[in-house]
Amino acid sequence: MNNQMLSLLGIARRAGRLALGSDAAAEAMRKGTAKLLLLAGDLSTRSAEKMLALAQDAGVAAEQLAVTMEDISMALGKRTGVVAVNDAGFAEKLHALCASE
Repeated sequence: MNNQMLSLLGIARRAGRLALGSDAAAEAMRKGTAKLLLLAGDLSTRSAEKMLALAQDAGVAAEQLAVTMEDISMALGKRTGVVAVNDAGFAEKLHALCASE
């Protein structure tokens, strides 16, 4: 599942449908463009709690992934532990992949 999820994240990145990093993800949630928030499994507890609170306030679904920041950086070309998906189609598919893990 992780390979399929990381591949789909790479496609979404090339399509310009992701906001990478906590600042960009927070901005996407404030603007209402974020459909799904993904957090790396090795993200610090403090950062994760902050982002989850922002997601809850914005009404955005959030998932804690079983992959590390290193795995995400290999798939996306940028080291980050916070990814906001700004496309409903990608968000739906990624959410389904997360649920099936």
